[in-house]
Amino acid sequence: MMIKLRLKTAVLALACLGLVASCGGFKDRKLREDAWVVESGPEKTYGGVDDGSSIFDVFKDGGAKVKVNRYLWTATLETLNFLPVQSADPFTGVITTGYGRPPGGGQAYRATVLISDPALDARSLNVSLQTQRGPVNAGTQRAVENAILTRARQLRVQAGKY
Repeated sequence: MMIKLRLKTAVLALACLGLVASCGGFKDRKLREDAWVVESGPEKTYGGVDDGSSIFDVFKDGGAKVKVNRYLWTATLETLNFLPVQSADPFTGVITTGYGRPPGGGQAYRATVLISDPALDARSLNVSLQTQRGPVNAGTQRAVENAILTRARQLRVQAGKY
């Protein structure tokens, strides 16, 4: 009885493992393959993991592809350079800062920025600003987002990629 139970468990585990390993074969046909490939910058492709052909690709030598827009990433760091960066993860697109005062300003701010897409688009950028008393008003937050987007567009034009 105990051997049958162990055999059933082993067969079930192997079946589950096979099912998970075969999931890489299903790709979203609407997604452009080159949309995630970046030539250089903070979102540069590191290493050579395949396009997820199986779960076992995680164990291959190499890294993961970064999925953020390099112009938005650089523009965010340049625009918010008065804030001390606590963490910046180009793989998830999250930049977290500590409190800092803008030049000529009296109130301290901190920011959390999410760059969620490789497109240079307003929908790709999400900025959350706080003061020590709580969140800032929507106009201030929108002004910071617009400043980041404007700087990102300037960087793209300077790079000659328009």
